[in-house]
Amino acid sequence: MIRSLLRILIVGRNGQLAWELQQVLPALGMVTVIGRPEADLCEPDSIRRAIRKSRADVIVNAAAYTAVDQAETDCPLAFRVNAEGPAVMAEEAQKGNALFITYSTDYVFDGRKESPYTETDTPNPLNAYGASKLAGDCAVEHIDGAYLILRTSWVYGPRGKNFLRTIMKLAVERQELRVVDDQIGAPTSSEDIAQATGQMIRQLAGEKGLLQALRDRRGIYNLTSQGSVSWFGFARSIIEEMVRRGMKKERLAKLVPISTRDYPTAAARPKNSRLSNERIIRTLGVVLPEWSVSLAKVVEATQVSETTRASH
Repeated sequence: MIRSLLRILIVGRNGQLAWELQQVLPALGMVTVIGRPEADLCEPDSIRRAIRKSRADVIVNAAAYTAVDQAETDCPLAFRVNAEGPAVMAEEAQKGNALFITYSTDYVFDGRKESPYTETDTPNPLNAYGASKLAGDCAVEHIDGAYLILRTSWVYGPRGKNFLRTIMKLAVERQELRVVDDQIGAPTSSEDIAQATGQMIRQLAGEKGLLQALRDRRGIYNLTSQGSVSWFGFARSIIEEMVRRGMKKERLAKLVPISTRDYPTAAARPKNSRLSNERIIRTLGVVLPEWSVSLAKVVEATQVSETTRASH
């Protein structure tokens, strides 16, 4: 498809992934970004109107309810945003013959499996957030249009609210940080996810048309960084990278590994969040970098972002 004719709609404006998609996808065509108040995932009619107006060839849903602990007491809102919202988008994509891309989570699994989860493993979410995302996955599958559901994990970046930015802030402010060491996953940068999304769109658009190119390759794909680490190990690597870049005062916080039971939260978390990327590598040729490689880039980008904000 000719670049100038490819119309891409990003749903979600201010989140960390939405921002990265806005940097990547304009290279592939004409990008429109919608978000609140003109398009509210809690107001299905506003989403329908915005999608129909866009006449998009590709709809990328980067909007989500991501407050995991808050979802336990705000369950109806989490389901409206994470389940009903994607269902509306998938319906409109099908009616408009558009490719629909949305993102899911490792939290659809209970973490009891010893090895990385595959796309065919049976989900069993431990919390309301995971249940809401799973309901969205099932709704999109049921609508049966041209779709890609990309399940990722431990998303972080130089913007927004995430684990990396929290550790970088608290490492300077506190003397000690207690971090869970018995939950394992793959920290995945929002930039890597956006780049992979662009790669998939480019690949499909370069063939005989998006929908014809997708055909039997539609479905759910795991999409995470290579390798895995615990939250404690991730925090340690963040601080080591801060030290390497001279981002420190006299002393940074001491890290103390703890178990999940020592850090109670409203929402239960899976102990094993590892996802196998074999299917997306084999089928679409997408390979994300090792998590530690991306970490260095994100810490640098965060340093630049914070310095820029401070200068203003």
